[in-house]
Amino acid sequence: MPQTQPGKSSNFSLTSVPAFWPMIMAASLVEQGAGLYVRNLKFGEEEIKIHDELRPGLATANTVRLDLRTMLLREYGTPRGIPTFVIAPYAGHTAMIADYHKGQSLVETLLANGHNHVLLTDWKSAMPDMKDLEIDNYLAELVVAIDDLGGRVNLVGLCQGGWAAAMIAARFPRKVQTLVLAGAPIDTDAGNGPIKRMAHETPLSFYRELVELGGGLMLGKFMLQGWKNMHPEQHYFEKYIDLYEHIDDPAYLEKEETFESWYENPIDLPGRWYLQAITQLFKENRLAKGTFVGLGRTLNLKDVTCPVFLLAGDSDDITTKEQVFDADKYLGTSADKVVKKLVPGGHIGLFMGSRNLREVWPEIARWILSANAKLEEPA
Repeated sequence: MPQTQPGKSSNFSLTSVPAFWPMIMAASLVEQGAGLYVRNLKFGEEEIKIHDELRPGLATANTVRLDLRTMLLREYGTPRGIPTFVIAPYAGHTAMIADYHKGQSLVETLLANGHNHVLLTDWKSAMPDMKDLEIDNYLAELVVAIDDLGGRVNLVGLCQGGWAAAMIAARFPRKVQTLVLAGAPIDTDAGNGPIKRMAHETPLSFYRELVELGGGLMLGKFMLQGWKNMHPEQHYFEKYIDLYEHIDDPAYLEKEETFESWYENPIDLPGRWYLQAITQLFKENRLAKGTFVGLGRTLNLKDVTCPVFLLAGDSDDITTKEQVFDADKYLGTSADKVVKKLVPGGHIGLFMGSRNLREVWPEIARWILSANAKLEEPA
């Protein structure tokens, strides 16, 4: 009977005997199957964690300056000089988009580039008793926040927070020192993006039915479904493949969990507010046309005369660059005080993309400070 050579495994000896080949193959399959089982189990556990357990949170230390019905006013840094007030989007996701992750945060970037006092609207998810709140209710609380800060601020409006910022600047020009509109749909008839087409082609009855299904609210889960359906291959196919392929990569999982904790946890909006925005802003374009009534007055963007910075993404399919840049046709700000900047990338990357936070937002932060210094110069 052949003897096993010193230093050789018994399996090596068995490979020379054809009768044992099926046994060796079966053992190999069992070993591979066990590994596959563990991998599949880890993938399943991660999916449960992402969709059922993670919750959004802000990355930078802050305090709650005001607890209002519509928002928590988050305060960063030390009160000194003209505050920089960031109005986060109120479009179905939390304010985490502006304070996303340590080393990848708009708030952190502003603080690191000379802005000692930064405020952020941390919008609350609408409760059933908030279903009849209107745009005016939200504008009024923004004014309360500005007055609590001394009555004059540098306003930074992100996405839907941009048209709210523009409304405040038009309604109360003296309260706004400088205005930054990033990915903000000001002229909603401009360009030919999917949001514009959807707003004009979809009957209002459809949106009303969604609000009725939500008991008077526009539920975040409805909006999330709509966003995913804009890029179904990415959200229903590619991201699961990527997650499976990187299930053993801790760095990838940390990055994915941070993003999904924000993206997969939408907030609800008041139905009346939502239908008002759809009808008056996106279907009828009243803000750009000068027919929108805010806080008792018809708003005219010509009343906005402060320095303005317009930021847009060249491949943004949520707010096209035309919707942002066409704002300068309506503003009262002189041409020499309006800056337009087009950057590579899409919508979300404008606010939390690493490259833009590293290269673009420090430039915007310096522009705000420079504009403030010029405004303070003696006439």
